Parts: sequence; C-alpha cells; structure tokens
Amino acid sequence: MGNSVTLSKIRQLYIIEREILSEAGRASGQPVRHVVAGAVFANPFAGKGAASEEDLARLAELSFDIGTVLSERVLSRFTEQERPRAYGKAVIVGTDGDNEHGAAMIHPRLGLAMRTALGAGPALIPGNAKVAVAGSTIDLVFGGVDDGWDYDAMDGISVVVPGAPAADEFVLFVGFGTARVNARVRGASAEQVAKVVAEIQKARK
Repeated sequence: MGNSVTLSKIRQLYIIEREILSEAGRASGQPVRHVVAGAVFANPFAGKGAASEEDLARLAELSFDIGTVLSERVLSRFTEQERPRAYGKAVIVGTDGDNEHGAAMIHPRLGLAMRTALGAGPALIPGNAKVAVAGSTIDLVFGGVDDGWDYDAMDGISVVVPGAPAADEFVLFVGFGTARVNARVRGASAEQVAKVVAEIQKARK
C-alpha cells in the first residue's frame, strides 16, 4: 500500500515527545528522550460483533501500513547519535469495537513495521490494548530493542488523544526511546531467571 493511500485512511496524526533533564534532583547522566506517534483512523469492523479470522487478518495488514508511517515519523526525531534503545506499542479501540480488534492491531504485524523502520529489533515489543471511550489514556510500555532483558531500557509513558477514538475508530501508538533516566537498577539475567523458574517447577511436581 502506498504511503499516500495509507495517509488517506488517517484522520489525525500526533507526535508526543518527552525529554527528561533531571529526576529526583539529579541531572540526567545521558540524553533521555521518548517519542510516540499516534494515528486516529476508522475501524472498518466496528459495530459488527465478534471479529472473524478474516477481519482480524485485514486489521493486521492495516496495522503494518499505518505502523510504517508512524515508525518513520518517530525515527525522524532521532539523530544517529541517539539510536533508540527501547520500543513499545499500544492501541485504544473505540467502544463499538472488539478487544480482539486491538490485539490484531498490535500483535501480528505491527512489530514488523517497527523493526523494518529501525533496521533492528530482535526482542519482543511490549504491547498494550484496551477498549475505551474518547479521551482515555493508555500506558505505552517500553522494552529493550536488542535485548528484552535490558533493564535500563524498561520504561513507560501515558499517552492520550483528546476526543479520540470515536466509537468506530482506533488510536494506534508507536514509540521509540533511549534508556530510562538515571537507570541504575540491576535485575536478574535471563539465565538466572530460567534457573529459578526450573527450580520452582521442580518443587511443584
């Protein structure tokens, strides 16, 4: 689908930028920026009851097209020196939609658009979806681009589009960011967690 055709499906586009200079009285030790792009567009299956597999497949393809536009808009706000270390995605489904419409928007294909635009990203992308009235907020959760166990990249931002989504619309969000401000929490490694889980499972038998 061409970019102009995709843009014709979008009613509104938003860019939300957050730059944190200090936290708890301590200046940021490195640039901390998170940028989220949001698109408001029609849900073609709103008001039609539970979605069929065909409906969900069509929504997944739509998410790829719109996700490509959003990813390119966000990444244009980063310089080469600020290569994003974190990413996340979220969607609000208008009240005439099905929660599974939201799942189709963020799970099957959106990640491919984000990874393609970034040129990287093997780690699972955190995603969040809900059905809600216009003007509702949603938390977009960030996780590491290259490593899902990158604790410094784990963060979040609350996003909202005033007056959207209408009952028959979506608001789809794509976000990229740097590390969390003054990140210094050290968690367990993937190997350590796997060992603990194995011990827990063994104890349950």
